[in-house]
Amino acid sequence: MTNAGAADTSGALSVEDVRRARAALEGLDVTSWSGRFELLSDANRLRLLLCLHHAPGICVTDLSVALGMSGTAVSHALRLLRSQGWVSATRDGRSMRYQLADDTVHQLLHSIGATHFHDETPTPGHTHS
Repeated sequence: MTNAGAADTSGALSVEDVRRARAALEGLDVTSWSGRFELLSDANRLRLLLCLHHAPGICVTDLSVALGMSGTAVSHALRLLRSQGWVSATRDGRSMRYQLADDTVHQLLHSIGATHFHDETPTPGHTHS
């Protein structure tokens, strides 16, 4: 085993290190996760997801005001997130209401410190494990 900070220039192969490194890749869909992180790399999409997390059932008009973005830009981001299964929409009269639809994204938002707005009436379908 080599020092963590030093490069091994001896050319010696550590079979154990190779085994552990390969084990880290087993069972993970790296391509899928790469795509998830690519979607999260856009600051406006991340802000939009945080708004949906904190205010599930919000409409495009309210999202655009909250985010300081045009309705067109919000709609475009929502279309992309819906196409990936991250967001779902429910018709409410003439409006569409948007909410998170992907539990993994929900948990990722929690891991970066996202919180919920809790009032007296819980949001239907919004649970934690």
